[in-house]
Amino acid sequence: MTKIAVLVSGGGTNLQALIDAWKSGGLGGGELSLVISSKPDVQALERAKKAGIKSVTIERKKYAAVEEFDAALCNALSEENIDLVVLAGFLSVLGTQVLKKYENKIINVHPALIPSFSGKGFYGLRVHEAALEKGVKITGATVHLVNEEVDGGKIILQKAVDVLPDDSPESLQQRVMREAEWVILPKAVEMFCKGEIKIT
Repeated sequence: MTKIAVLVSGGGTNLQALIDAWKSGGLGGGELSLVISSKPDVQALERAKKAGIKSVTIERKKYAAVEEFDAALCNALSEENIDLVVLAGFLSVLGTQVLKKYENKIINVHPALIPSFSGKGFYGLRVHEAALEKGVKITGATVHLVNEEVDGGKIILQKAVDVLPDDSPESLQQRVMREAEWVILPKAVEMFCKGEIKIT
């Protein structure tokens, strides 16, 4: 069985999509074993608790150096013998130790069609603000493997979403989550658990 850790920083809507898929047998035999939050008292932790998933909070600001934060993440993942790490709205950048230990075993969902509106500084509402500013007619979401380059890893799945004339960043964010992120993230996890992601 593939043991999965989900790393979060906020509301945990993508975590909820994974929980729903897991409860209905949709993660390809994978098990949600751990939720790590970079912030205390966020809704994602409540979602984990309700679903009966072990959770821990590892606050970035409590560590003087990124290496110490990285080591704490690594220890928490190792203790649970994690096979797959899923970044679901995790707002801290992973360090070298985690990236090396879990090479090709970390996936992230990004709220745009990479390479558009991706890379350093593009997260949350900023992505959708940039898409509207540019006037694109189609946006979407991407699930990709994580490496040292922000949003630079191999693309696993993408799904397009129409941008509507009267969209605000908030309405676009909601539609991208509903129509793309919550669909392709559980699917990508299932693909990983079934050994269907080819690493080249």
